[in-house]
Amino acid sequence: MSYADLVFTGGPVFTANTVRSRASAVAVRDGRIISTDDRDIAALTGPATEVVDLAGRLLVPGFQDAHVHPVWGGLDMLRCDLADLGTASEYLDAIGRFAASHPSDEWILGGGWQMSAFPGGTPTAEALDAVVPDRPAFFPNRDGHGAWVNSAALRLAGIDRDTPDPADGRIERDAAGDPSGTLHEGAMGLVNRLLPEEPLERLTEALLVGQRYLHSYGITAWQDAIVGSYGDAGDPGPAYLRAADQGTLTARVVGAIWWDRSKGLEQIPSLIERREKYRGGRFAATSIKIMQDGVAENFTAAMLEPYCDGHGHFTDNSGISFVDPAILNEAVPLLDAEGFQVHFHAIGDRAVRECLDAVEHAIRRNGRSDHRHHIAHIQVVHPEDIPRFRELDVAANMQSLWATLEPQMIELTLPFLGAPRDAWQYPFGDLLRSGAVLAAGSDWSVSTPNPMAAIHTAVNRTAAPGYEEGEYDAFLPEQAIDLATSLTAYTAGSAWVNHLDETTGTIEVGKFADLAVLDRDPFAGPADEIGATRVLQTFVEGERVYAATDA
Repeated sequence: MSYADLVFTGGPVFTANTVRSRASAVAVRDGRIISTDDRDIAALTGPATEVVDLAGRLLVPGFQDAHVHPVWGGLDMLRCDLADLGTASEYLDAIGRFAASHPSDEWILGGGWQMSAFPGGTPTAEALDAVVPDRPAFFPNRDGHGAWVNSAALRLAGIDRDTPDPADGRIERDAAGDPSGTLHEGAMGLVNRLLPEEPLERLTEALLVGQRYLHSYGITAWQDAIVGSYGDAGDPGPAYLRAADQGTLTARVVGAIWWDRSKGLEQIPSLIERREKYRGGRFAATSIKIMQDGVAENFTAAMLEPYCDGHGHFTDNSGISFVDPAILNEAVPLLDAEGFQVHFHAIGDRAVRECLDAVEHAIRRNGRSDHRHHIAHIQVVHPEDIPRFRELDVAANMQSLWATLEPQMIELTLPFLGAPRDAWQYPFGDLLRSGAVLAAGSDWSVSTPNPMAAIHTAVNRTAAPGYEEGEYDAFLPEQAIDLATSLTAYTAGSAWVNHLDETTGTIEVGKFADLAVLDRDPFAGPADEIGATRVLQTFVEGERVYAATDA
C-alpha cells in the first residue's frame, strides 16, 4: 500500500458538497485527496506521512474569492496604505509621514480612505495640500470609485472650473464652481492617465504580497475582477504570467479582462487575443469584466427611479449606465458566443436589470451555455428581478461584508435611496430561496479579504468582531443566510463560478487538496463569534502555503 503524504485527523471536516455532509479525516497523496474516511487513516499513515492534528478545529475547502484585486491590493500595501485607518486626521498624518520618507517620489500615491470620514464623502485638495504641497498626490478611496487629489495634481491635469465632467464621471466642485479635490468614477482618468507606469517587477512584487495576504485568510483561488489598464495600478495580466512562469503563483486564478467602456463591439477581437495570451500555469483569463454602473454613495449607481435628496423627494439623477444598454445587449451575446464568461459589476437596481436583460438576449440568440455569467455586488435588486437569477443561470456574486449598518450606509446611502429601495439591499436570503447560485468575494482592497468576517455578516447581518464602526442593529435580518450556506458560497459556489468545481471547492476523493485549517469549529460556538475565527494553515495541492505562528 502507498502511504499518504499528508493526513488531517482529530477534528471535523466541512466538505461543502451538495448534501453538506461532514467527514472526520482527510488523507492526501500527490496533491489530491485519497480518502475522507477516518477508518482508512491508520493504514494510510506511514513513517514519512505528515500528520496534522486538528484538535477539534474545523478543516474546510480552501476559500475562493470570486471578486478581488490582489495586485492592486498588494500595490496599496507597498504604497501609502490608509486601509487600517479611519479618520481624516489619521489619513493626513500618514500621508504626511509617507511623503517625508519618500522625498524622491515624483508622485505621492496610495489609497484606502473611507468616504464616511469626510463631510459628504468628499475630501478636499486644500486639506491634502497641507501635507503634500510640492508634488502631485493621488489617493483612490476604498471602493475605487473616487479619488482624492491635491492642487498640484489638479494643475498638472489642467482641471479647473471650465473643465467639463466626463460622460462617465463627475468632478466634485465647491460653491464657487471650482474643483474641490474629489474626482468620481471616470473623472479619475483625468489624473491617473498622467501617473508614472509601474514596472513589471513592481507589479509582480505586488502580486506576491497580495497572494501571501490572501493565503493567510485561507484563500487558495480567486477571480481577479479587472485584468486590464484601469485606475492607478496598471494591468495585472503580465504580472500573473511572470509569476506563473517563475513558479511563484501558488493560487489558482481566473482573470476577468476589462471591457473598455470608451469603446464598443470593435474591441472583441482584441479580447479574444488577450484571452489566448493571458494563459499560463494556474492563471487563465477566461472572463470579461463589464462595469455597468458606479456606486450608490456618489450617486453613480444606476437606479430605476431617481435618487432622493435626503428629505424624501426625488432628484433628477438616477445614476449612470456606463455601457449603453443597447450596446450591452449586443456585446453580451457576442461574448457568450465566443465562449467568454461575463463578470458584471452592478450596484443599482437598474444596472442589475440591464445585466440580466443582456444575459437573456444571449440565451435567446445563442441558446443556453455553461459559461456561468455572474453579477457582483448586487446591492439594490428590484424584487421582480430576484427569480431571474435562477431562470437565467446567473450566479449572485455576494460581497456580504457590506450588508451591515455602518456610517457610510447610514449617512451616504439610506437617506438617498429612500423607501422601498432601502429595504431591497443585499437580498441574499431572497436569492437563496429563489434557487440562485451564490458565490462570494471581498472586492479587496475595497474591503478586507477575510472570508470569515464576510461570512459573519452574511449570517448575522452585523459587522464581525474587530470590524465594527459603532453599535448598530442587524441590517435587514430577514436576508440573513445560514453558516453552512455562506461557507458553501465561499468555497463550492465560487469554484463553480470559476469553472474549478471539477477539481476544487469541496473536500472529496479525487479533488485537489486545497484546504484551510480554522482555529475553531464555528458551528460549535455562538453565531456572534463566527467572525473571530482565524485561519491557522492553508494548503494548495497538499503544499503548505501559509502557517500562522501559533499554528
